[in-house]
Amino acid sequence: MRLVVAAIGRLKPGPDRDLAARYRERAVRSGRGVGLRAVDVVEIDESRSRRAPERLAEEAAALSAAVPENAAIVALDAHGEALSSTDLATRLGRWRDQGKPATIFLIGGADGLAEGLQRRAELRLSFGAATWPHQLVRIMLLEQLYRTTTILSGHPYHRE
Repeated sequence: MRLVVAAIGRLKPGPDRDLAARYRERAVRSGRGVGLRAVDVVEIDESRSRRAPERLAEEAAALSAAVPENAAIVALDAHGEALSSTDLATRLGRWRDQGKPATIFLIGGADGLAEGLQRRAELRLSFGAATWPHQLVRIMLLEQLYRTTTILSGHPYHRE
């Protein structure tokens, strides 16, 4: 199964991009042994529309175009489920075992994710009630993907 992170906005060169790349590379390496063959990041430019509904619609169309066929869709949403790392690993393992070709994680821009994308999601995932900059959400998600691969492989990185 392939993991895809599709995010509105681009990380600028520097520490944020470096940290995101480090966790992505770790997830790729540790995921190979448990049937996770790739971790891809798709960066989508923010809409330049002046009105929020138009921005949401444009960004939703771009995110939708990034969704692989038959993929499990996970929408990052402050009002979603706050799963433990172990529970997230269990979900990914289940989708992998069901033969899903990919799981895609959608990170919206400043206006969030369009309701239509949230309804399509098999999981709405929250990193808590606090508002996080989408750059940090991407880094936190990539760390969690690395962590889930270590949980699935029995590596001692994750401790409870």
